[in-house]
Amino acid sequence: MRTDLCDLLGIDLPIVQAPMGSASCPALAAAVSNAGGLGMLALSWTRPDDVRRVIRETRALTQRPFGINLVLDWAQEERLAVCLEERVPVISFFFGDALPFVARVHAAGAHVGVTVGSAGEARVAAAGGVDFVVAQGWEAGGHVAGQVATLPLVRAVVAAVAPTPVIAAGGIADGAGLAAALVLGASGAWIGTRFMASQEAAIHPHFRELLLASSETDTVYTSLFDVGWPGRPHRVLRNKTIDAWEAAGRPRSGERPGEGESVGTSQSRGPIRRYQSTTPPADAAGDIEAMSLYAGQSVGLVRETRPAADIVREIAGGAEAALARVAR
Repeated sequence: MRTDLCDLLGIDLPIVQAPMGSASCPALAAAVSNAGGLGMLALSWTRPDDVRRVIRETRALTQRPFGINLVLDWAQEERLAVCLEERVPVISFFFGDALPFVARVHAAGAHVGVTVGSAGEARVAAAGGVDFVVAQGWEAGGHVAGQVATLPLVRAVVAAVAPTPVIAAGGIADGAGLAAALVLGASGAWIGTRFMASQEAAIHPHFRELLLASSETDTVYTSLFDVGWPGRPHRVLRNKTIDAWEAAGRPRSGERPGEGESVGTSQSRGPIRRYQSTTPPADAAGDIEAMSLYAGQSVGLVRETRPAADIVREIAGGAEAALARVAR
């Protein structure tokens, strides 16, 4: 099950837990890393002092490699400086131009990757010296970089950037999905929705229940939940906020039903407004089903909550079994 990605990053299994906004946390990232994969933290909106604290909390839970993801729609120089000071071994970037940061990350002894939505973007990233590329298909949950499905995207990206390792993202939640990604030429899988339903993910219990009850047809690709992060499409579970907006004729921002009203609150995140790009945190109170419920089309494969380490082992074992079946 080892691939060139494992050798590059010092991990045992080609399984990466996607950095899922506030749902990612030290307990989740450490559990995935301890099980042999690569745990990731999403710290794009975290104050620099808290970035240091979260990194140290994660390191207290694992001696294995883990990574940080930074979204370049926001200035990230201070956060990146803290990550490199703390010797985080893997830095990944999303949206924006990551290339000005590559030399700086390498100089600190860390590996750097970027998420792309096309082979053209991947070529630019590889030519700029990144260590790996995440090819994200539009099946993915959360914010999405492109509009190409995972299967054709991964094939195109692998062909475009070989021998740079490619991680397949979008629609992967089990061992068969990981095996398919490897057969396509990817060096690993970037998995979000399955880990969103793990015991360690920092989400509201009712959101977890909704994930377990959903099918592959229950997600929507939209730009609706734009308060706090405008202009970027994303995939979420269909909910009452989407239904009300569609029933009103899909009005533009500023004219949408219930715009600006509070749908809940959280001690950690404060008031949560309708259309806000906030994953319902564990301490949220209010109308959870009205909030942004990020999930990918693989949600139909997610049927139980389990510890993240068990999920890693289950996916790895399932991939080995799937590859053995194909080889017969």
